[in-house]
This record gives sequence, structure tokens and C-alpha cells, in this order.
Amino acid sequence: MAKVKYSEDVTKAQKISKVVLTILGIFLGITFIVPFLLILINSFKTKKELFTSVLALPEKISNGFENYKIAFERLDFVKSFGTSLFITVFSIIIIVICTSMAAWMLQRTKSKVSNAILMLMVVSMLIPFQAVMLPLIRIMGKIGFLNKYGLIFMYLGFQGAMSTFLYHGFVKNIPRDLDEAATIDGCNTFQTFWYIIFPLLKPITVTVAILNLVAIWNDYLLPSLVIGGKTETIPLKTFLFFGEYTKQWHLALAGLVITILPVLIFYFFAQKQVLSSMVEGSVK
Repeated sequence: MAKVKYSEDVTKAQKISKVVLTILGIFLGITFIVPFLLILINSFKTKKELFTSVLALPEKISNGFENYKIAFERLDFVKSFGTSLFITVFSIIIIVICTSMAAWMLQRTKSKVSNAILMLMVVSMLIPFQAVMLPLIRIMGKIGFLNKYGLIFMYLGFQGAMSTFLYHGFVKNIPRDLDEAATIDGCNTFQTFWYIIFPLLKPITVTVAILNLVAIWNDYLLPSLVIGGKTETIPLKTFLFFGEYTKQWHLALAGLVITILPVLIFYFFAQKQVLSSMVEGSVK
């Protein structure tokens, strides 16, 4: 009888916890979705409607399409999208390749030097960008690196520490036996990494790619210092909606929706890999 009662109590507790977690999940979901819904709703309003009520629905949907048309033209979307895409894609490719290699070597090389390098990378994440902003731009200007390629190189420096740290934690779970077996089969160091280790890093690679995609795609300050006035990304173009005396919020919100769509689309197709990475990390 005692066992049956204990089993019933456990089942009841599990049901209660499940209900509580469901309610909490719904609440958090609404909390995260509401800001995006407000942006989407207000992007279909006129300037007058926007200042009258932020929470009200738009009177005419056709006004919203006009906002998107004007925002698309003002952003010079095709050109600015191409620039943002070029910088983001090549930055992520370089970050993924370099940091995954670095993490693998740091983890496989057990020494005080490798531990010190990893610790130095972790500490560097605590240094704010504003602390190195002016010296960095001055140095890069002297060597002629204030362009798209210099910006990509800078992103490797700023995003490399976090990416290496994430990869390092994942590489720990890959057995050394695979490295040794590849060496016995005649693989050199690069072949061992590229054909054996790197394919196993696919889940964490997608996570690293998404984190860097969000950071680089939405970055305003660094591109404004490096390529501002020469070549403009979408965030730099979006700033044109905010003048000295007037702020075109209805156009800015429409431009913001256009800006975040590529990130949402990428995450939609890559979310399975992100969840897989989280599950594998928690299990291992």
C-alpha cells in the first residue's frame, strides 16, 4: 500500500511540475514574441497612427506595404544586403575554420601554455569594445585595412575568443582514439582535423554560426568606424531614417523587419542542429 501511495504521489508531482513548466514556457514565449509582434504591427502604420497608439492595429494594411516599398528603396536593399551578406558569410567561414582548429589543438595539447592561451581568450571576452576602439581604428588605418576585408579580420579577433571557448568544450567529448586511429591510417594533422574531427563538430558549428550571424549582421558601431561612408551595410543604411530633426519610425520599423528576416530564415532551417548541439552538450 505504501509503495502504491508513493507512486501516486510521484505521478501527481510530475503532473503538477509539467503543468507549471508548460505555463512558464507559454509565458516566456509570449514575453519574447510580443516585441516582434509590436514591430511587425507598427511597421504597417502611418506616422500619425504610430504616434497616436503603439498598441492599436493599423487602419489600412496598404499603408504598410507603402512603408516597405519606401524602406526598400531608401535602404538600397539589394546593394546593402549584398554587402552585409558578403561580410557576414566570409566572417563566419573564417571564424568557424580558425577557431575550431585552435580549440582542437588547445584541447589536444595538454600543457601550461595551452591552458594559459585558453584562459587569456576567456579573459579577453570581458574587455569592452570601446576600450580598444580608437587604438584599433588608428592602427588599421595606418596599414590600409579600413575596408570590408579589414572588417572581416577584426570580426575574427572580436568573435574568435567566444567561438574557440565553445568549440573547446565540445572537443573534450570527442575521444582521442579517433585522432590516433587517423594517424595510424596515415593522416597528417590537417587531414585528421578536416576529415575526422570537423564533421563531428557540426552541431556546435551551427550554434557558433548563428551566434556570430546575429552579432555581425546587426552590428552598427564597428562597420560605421571601418567602412562608414564608403560601403554601407543594412544597419548603417537603417540609420538614415533617423535625421537630426525628424525620425521616420514607420519606415525604420519596416526596414527593421526587412533586416531581421534573413536571420530568422537562417535560424528556421538550422534550429534542429542548434537543439541537437544543446542536447549532445547536456548528455555528454
